[in-house]
Amino acid sequence: MTSKSFSNSIFIKAIIVVFSLNLPCVSMAQEEKQTNGSHHQVSLVVGHTTIFDGKDENGDKQVLFLPSWGIDYTYYFKTEENKPTWGIGLHTDIITETFKVTKNLDSENPEEEIERTNPIAPAIMGIYKTSRHWAFLLGFGEEFAKEENLTFTRAGIEYGAEISAGWEVFGSFNYDFKWNAYDSWTLGIGIAKKL
Repeated sequence: MTSKSFSNSIFIKAIIVVFSLNLPCVSMAQEEKQTNGSHHQVSLVVGHTTIFDGKDENGDKQVLFLPSWGIDYTYYFKTEENKPTWGIGLHTDIITETFKVTKNLDSENPEEEIERTNPIAPAIMGIYKTSRHWAFLLGFGEEFAKEENLTFTRAGIEYGAEISAGWEVFGSFNYDFKWNAYDSWTLGIGIAKKL
């Protein structure tokens, strides 16, 4: 089994597990009070990253769909139920493949091709949670790969639903703008635990 098919099967299994949750259980959990005083949250995200300026083995332009993982830590400054709140976090994305991409955002060399080997991209994120479900994220970080490191800005949106006391399942959509390099979109589904 190749790493790509293994990652795809994990992603499919994660989606099946999340969507097979009992909906009445979700609605009952939403009616329960949120845990007050729980400022810390950790989460695990499985996702797919899309890069529109990728290259195939022959050097031809190709849209890349790459498996990725996210490991996130968030600290919320206040945790009042159903009230808007601010947070800060360290959100790290890991793409589990090697790929080639055109530096389409580099004004000096717009057609330069670079290779990325299993890049790891931690970002310091500011989070504004408008309600118990919606959160908007903005931050910056550094993407590390053996070839070179790239600075980036990340913007995102998340929608979450509490499934039991302290546990939440959520969907996320992020856009990474690698300065003078390339951009990528990540769609993920995750599970979070309030500590």
